[in-house]
Order: sequence, then C-alpha cells, then structure tokens
Amino acid sequence: MRAPGHVESACHTIDVLAGGAVFAQRAPGVSRDGWGVAYYQGHDVALYREPSAASDSPLVRYLEYQGPKTTLAISHIRHATQGVVSLANTQPFVREFAGAMHTFAHNGDLAGIERSGLLLSDRYAPVGHTDSEFAFCTLLNRLHQLHGRSQSRPSIEERLDVVAAFAAELRVLGPANFLYADGDTLFAHGHRRFQPSTGITPPGLHVLSRHCAEAQTSVDGEGVSVAGGFQEVVLIASFPLTDAHW
Repeated sequence: MRAPGHVESACHTIDVLAGGAVFAQRAPGVSRDGWGVAYYQGHDVALYREPSAASDSPLVRYLEYQGPKTTLAISHIRHATQGVVSLANTQPFVREFAGAMHTFAHNGDLAGIERSGLLLSDRYAPVGHTDSEFAFCTLLNRLHQLHGRSQSRPSIEERLDVVAAFAAELRVLGPANFLYADGDTLFAHGHRRFQPSTGITPPGLHVLSRHCAEAQTSVDGEGVSVAGGFQEVVLIASFPLTDAHW
C-alpha cells in the first residue's frame, strides 16, 4: 500500500502531541483509508488505529493533547493500494516476538509479494490482506531463524544484516520505505516514493534532528513537545512535516 507518511521521534521524555494530527493536516487528500500510531511504553506498545480518515477522527484530536508520553512513536496514514479498507489492513502492525513488541509501518507498493517466495515460514502470518503486513511477517520469520541460532539476543549488527537483506529483496518488488522497531532499536529504510514533480523517485524518507535544551521546547511548533532538560528529537517521515530543512 502507499501512504503519505510515518514518523518516528526518539527522546528521553517526549510528548508526541500529534499522534497523527500532523499527517491529518499535511497529508494529500487521497489518503483517507485509515490511520494508526504506536507509542512504546517500556516493554509494551499502546496502539491506536482506525480504518477511516485521520482528518475526521475525534480520537486523533484526543491524542493530540492527551496521547501518552513516549520515547518512540510510529505513525502511519493509509492510502489503500492492496486490501480493502478495514482495521486488519490498517498500519502500524504490531506483534510480540522474543519477549518484545515489534512494530512495522511501510510506505510503498510491493506488487506480487505473495507470489515472490519471500515468506518461507508461516510462523508469523498476516491477519489482513496487504503487501505491507505480508512483508512484516516475512521479516519476523527471518528474525525468528536468527534468534533460533543464538543463545542470547542477537547483536544489533546481526539484526541489521537481516533487515538490510530483507530490504534489498523488497526493493525489487517496488517502493519499499519502512520503519521497524524491535523494542530495542529502530530500523529505518528509505527507498523511493511518489513525488509530485518527478514521479516515483528518491528520497523515500526525510529526516529532521533537533537538540532541545530548554523545558517545553517545541520542534518548529508542530507535532512534538519536550518537557524538561536536554533532549534530542529525531523525526523520520515520508514527506517533510514542517517547514524546516529536512
């Protein structure tokens, strides 16, 4: 499926005010097929999703002011290209694996992924009918094989090797931008996406980093506020969410 964006923010104590509201304000009008946001809360994830337009959602407006504080949030707005409009097909997708909550959000269109032979095990299987969830299950099955070969948690280098090889195979099928979090590390892969002026070209993701040294500092007045002390805020999105230089 194609979606106009997903965002990640990493800080010690961040109040992710928008949770989807910034997307609702800035996303193209065609992206009305669902929205979701996953807030990491220690070892667990608070997940909110609706198979309807974020711009019309009272829940989005609630989360804008009452959403939980978090060190990591992943949001997604859906423009359906595969699978009907339904909760099961709404991102982000979340699964428990190896005692941690894993979260995945994809931007792109992976034509023919079900026939590609990528999903070699059905330990993790899709609930819905989207290319994005199929890709997520493929990644989890591969990581399960990696964990099975190790007596302890695989190193970040080992996990990155699996994610990088997975991303390389996705790129053959179509635009493959994704955020994947395993409860310990966020992995971001930027490929290419639809650009109004150039068609389907790079960049697939945009990054904005801010160092916040004062209480109640906002990031360009949009989407994220930081309460107290020195913070570092990193935003990763499919398209720039503010007027700053991404």
